[in-house]
Order: sequence, then C-alpha cells, then structure tokens
Amino acid sequence: MKVKEIPISIFTSSYLALQSTTSLLNTNKKYVDVVVSLTTIPSRINSIHLVIRSLLKQTVRPTKIVLWVHKDLEKKLPKRLHKLRSDLFEIMPTEGHSSHRKLVHSLTAYPNTPIVTCDDDLLYPKDWLEKLWACAAKYPDKIIANQTRYIRYQENGTVKPYKQWVYPSKIEDPMAIIAIGAGGVWYPVDALNKTVTDQDLYMRLAPKADDLWFKAMAILNNTPTISPTEKSRTPIPIIGSQKVALKKTNIGADKNRVQWQALVDYFDIKTL
Repeated sequence: MKVKEIPISIFTSSYLALQSTTSLLNTNKKYVDVVVSLTTIPSRINSIHLVIRSLLKQTVRPTKIVLWVHKDLEKKLPKRLHKLRSDLFEIMPTEGHSSHRKLVHSLTAYPNTPIVTCDDDLLYPKDWLEKLWACAAKYPDKIIANQTRYIRYQENGTVKPYKQWVYPSKIEDPMAIIAIGAGGVWYPVDALNKTVTDQDLYMRLAPKADDLWFKAMAILNNTPTISPTEKSRTPIPIIGSQKVALKKTNIGADKNRVQWQALVDYFDIKTL
C-alpha cells in the first residue's frame, strides 16, 4: 500500500462503516442483471464487511452479491458482516481454498447470468459496477476488465517473465490481453470454456493464479478481453489487508510465468 493511499483508505473505510444497513440495501436503484462474486481468506475476515459495503453502495443494484468462503471460516465471520446478509447479499460455504472460488462457483450457480469478480482487499468506487455494465452493453460478447496486461513471448514461443508483460507500441494479438482480477472483471455468459470448473486441473496447472486460468479458458472459447473506454477511479486498498497476497509470490518469484507456460503447453495455446 502506498503512503498517499492511507488517508483516503481511512476516510473511505470510516464513511462506509457509518452507513446504515437500511441505506445500503436501498432498492430504489437501477437494476443490472449481473452477479458480483468474490471470496476471502482468514486474514481478511475482519475487514471484508467494508468491501461488501462498497459493493452495496454502488449506483446500480446487481442481481446478487455472493461471498464464497470455506465452510470452516463461515463460523468465524464477524457479526458486522452477517448483519449485511439479505436477498441481495449472500454468504455461501465452499470446500476449496483457492482464489479460483471467486468465479468458478458462481459460474455453476448462475450459468445464465453475467458475473463480475472483484477482490476482498479493496474498496470499490460507487460507479464501478455501472461503468463496467455500460461497457458490457456495448460489447456483450467480450470480457471487460479495468486492469489488464499483455502477455509477451520470446521469439521461440516461450513465455517472457511476468514483469515484461507490458503493452507493445502496437497490439498485434488482441487475445494476448489478460484481465487482472483486482480492478474488477465482467464475464459474459459462456465467455469461458466449460473446463473452467475442473478443480483438479486448475490446481495442477495454475494453483496460485486464477487470472491465468480464466484467461486460458477465455482463449479456448475465443473470447477477447478489453478495457472500458470510461473507467471508474482505482479501487482503494484497505489498510493492513495486503500483508498476505498471492501477487507477492507470483510476481516476485515469477510464478505467473511458470504457471502460464504450463497452461500454454497443456492446452497448446498458439501465439501470433
């Protein structure tokens, strides 16, 4: 977390914590047919209610907000989170522990509804969902992501280190654009290959990289990823919530490169 983000994080967290449940569950909003889906880990159970509050505070109302948690963790969730449960916000138990849960379970539970994923350590601006929805209305068959990278390869076809996954001066392969989950990602119905829910396979090939797994599934279905022309502000990190994060290992030890190479090899993903 950057030092300059601390004051705004404190202010936004305090503001959201003071909002009444009645105001958060206001039904007099434009309805958007989409499920917002996320998961969480033990180190964030005391702050996840702030994330949910930021999602309930959106300018549009989704079909459902679903928090998938391991069944053992459900018993440890704080009262301030349970108080938010309603017909709009549900807490659902799972068996797994991986970050893939934020999408794969909702794909099964809501197969005919678009799904937006987000992270459990960020506070989302109130127009975040509305702007994703507006872009999805224009491009209904594409994955919409606020944060993206461009997968880069060596001349011999092997994957370059993750830190080199930057946009070239000219995009040669639109399918090389990958959605990064933190900023929020809109997945239209049938955007991903049916293999996406194969837990044994994703835990073997990309156990610590759900974004990479979902990208491979998008390529198998020939679904491109784009960024919205008009984005909301960058989500605000919650103080202390990022002490445990997959990106530290995946980026620092270049595990993203290793896992993407495994996916490329297994699915024989072609590059331009």
